[in-house]
Amino acid sequence: QVQLVESGGGLVQAGGSLRLSCAASGIIFSRNHMSWYRQAPGKQRELVARITSGGSTNYADSVKGRFTISIDNAKVTVYLQMNTLKPEDTGVYYCNLGTFITDYWGQGTQVTVSS
Repeated sequence: QVQLVESGGGLVQAGGSLRLSCAASGIIFSRNHMSWYRQAPGKQRELVARITSGGSTNYADSVKGRFTISIDNAKVTVYLQMNTLKPEDTGVYYCNLGTFITDYWGQGTQVTVSS
């Protein structure tokens, strides 16, 4: 059973920074990518950042230049460094692990950015 455990969310003022972590455990076959999604109140879940098993990254336009995704392959832990946070970054952030068979999701961590 694969489990994803997120940490690092919280309340921060606009312009501040947070670092999210997501540790994966269990037997993982054919890991394709790890990603961060977020869901703001009343909105659909959206992709924020993704890193593939080959190390390629892509970001939502709204976070480019402010967020950085990275991974520790030995620990199977993915990070999201979020700088220059804005109130519109508020939401529940979910970790996602994609394989060629299925996707796994974490429980989510709340990020609140006050103006």
